[in-house]
Amino acid sequence: MFKRLIELILFSTYAELRAERARSYLGLVWWVLDPALMMLTYWLVFDVFLHSGGPNYIPFLLIGLTLWQWMKSCMTHGGYAIWSNLVLIRQVRLPPLMFPVVAMLSDTVKFFCIFALLLVILWSMGYPPNITYIALPPLFVVVLLFGAGIGFVIAAVVPLLPDLRFVIEQVLTAVMFLSGVVFALPALPRPWNLLTELNPVNVIMDASRAILMHGHWPNWIALGKVTLVSIVVCAIGSYVVAKLAPRYPKLAD
Repeated sequence: MFKRLIELILFSTYAELRAERARSYLGLVWWVLDPALMMLTYWLVFDVFLHSGGPNYIPFLLIGLTLWQWMKSCMTHGGYAIWSNLVLIRQVRLPPLMFPVVAMLSDTVKFFCIFALLLVILWSMGYPPNITYIALPPLFVVVLLFGAGIGFVIAAVVPLLPDLRFVIEQVLTAVMFLSGVVFALPALPRPWNLLTELNPVNVIMDASRAILMHGHWPNWIALGKVTLVSIVVCAIGSYVVAKLAPRYPKLAD
């Protein structure tokens, strides 16, 4: 049964990617063009118009937005997956958690396409590969766990409170600006600097830039803390989805 579920998830992910490509005239190009346009917008605003980017801002921005878009997509697309498939959940007996997982895997495939392009850009700008690239796979696991944990919690609640989606979008926008995604956070005095040190998104941003820009090893202790928190949140989200699973089919009315 578990093997069949895994096969169903993988096939559904493949089908979702093909369907998304078919819905757009640009197809696969749009996967890269969409985040590229967003990066261009932030670069124009913060670096060209406001002159607040500083040196090395372009790679700083590209890395931050690439990782953030992956995390945000897992949280939102995965978080809205059960709500958007309530009719199907009512018709077919499937584990509700399957829908967020499929959405997150789909976003992960698109992320790796964008990340491959990011590497080419960084190498052409004078940031060549280095030995610390070995730390990228563990970092990606942390990012996926963190995005999945938040996504599962959102997925459990949104079917009951659909209007919560609008609040989530605003909260994520605030988190982006308070986590060093588009600009470096200033050095804060204690105890305010604890807000950045304990911010999982900020920890991930610092780790990714340390590897890709400076060739430094990430802060493994900080990443370990983020991993533990993410695992706990994943477990909580999965448990809540399982407990609420009998209610979801009734919400499709």
